[in-house]
Amino acid sequence: MAAASPPPHVPVLYRDVLSALQVNAGSHHIDGTIGAGGHAAGILVASAPDGQLLGLDRDPLALDEARRHLARFAGRAQLRRGSFADLRQHAAALGWESVDGVLLDLGLSSMQLNDPGRGFSLRMDGPLDMRFDPEQPTSADELVNIWEEAALAEVIGRYGEEPSAGRVARAIVARRPIHSTLDLAAVVAGAVRSRRPGLHPATRTFQALRIAVNQELLALEQTLPQAVDLLRPGGRLVVISFHSLEDRLVKTFLRRESLDCVCPPGLPMCICGHIAQLRLVGRKALKPDAEEVAANPRAHSARLRCAERLGAA
Repeated sequence: MAAASPPPHVPVLYRDVLSALQVNAGSHHIDGTIGAGGHAAGILVASAPDGQLLGLDRDPLALDEARRHLARFAGRAQLRRGSFADLRQHAAALGWESVDGVLLDLGLSSMQLNDPGRGFSLRMDGPLDMRFDPEQPTSADELVNIWEEAALAEVIGRYGEEPSAGRVARAIVARRPIHSTLDLAAVVAGAVRSRRPGLHPATRTFQALRIAVNQELLALEQTLPQAVDLLRPGGRLVVISFHSLEDRLVKTFLRRESLDCVCPPGLPMCICGHIAQLRLVGRKALKPDAEEVAANPRAHSARLRCAERLGAA
């Protein structure tokens, strides 16, 4: 594998991603969340001179940045706007029946978080948006100002794992209309206190709203089986998650697909007919080291899991 020096803005777990993917010359990879193209650039360097990459993103601004960053790889990077939930469809459009690796770097990019107009940050004033795709119909404003209290509480509790979800939802409904991120953050902070030093009281609520607006967990559930189906024998699936809900979903899926039987315990014989499709690469998730977290504090919650496609049964 050719050496791939980190880009000026180093994406999370950069070297670990390239190592886990085992990129070789001429390989075909899919980056389902290309962002600014940091990981993608490393993959293209390592797969030179003729490796190919398909990069997807729902965010047109991210794609514009990726195109600028990857312009030097003329003809080897195919960038398409869309969700990784349509992974198979996008691969088929290029005539790709199988690939050597799939990368999913989940969650929110620094580029999105640092733009107050996108409404992701609870520390900068902006509209209640939170959409990865600015053309999708539902934004955070609808959830905050229109949804019934019970539905809002359910989302905050499920996707934010907020113990005081009911209290937060009541406070939001009582203060409607709320039209800015700082106003929402203040309302939530008035209803609950953070249980961890340095963590804003509204962090869980903002996470929950973002996940609900973009249907992130549903998209991930739909994507993982497609990624496995697309992998050649020996191909690698690499997923970076940033909160426990994502990581738990990925961990459970990879473990299930690494087993030859998924029958409930206690049955005298296997009746499920399940056949393992994956081999887990490492039993535990990789985490950023102290040096990376010091350089990029947002990386502290990142968890990388990897699995390798087994040969056809």
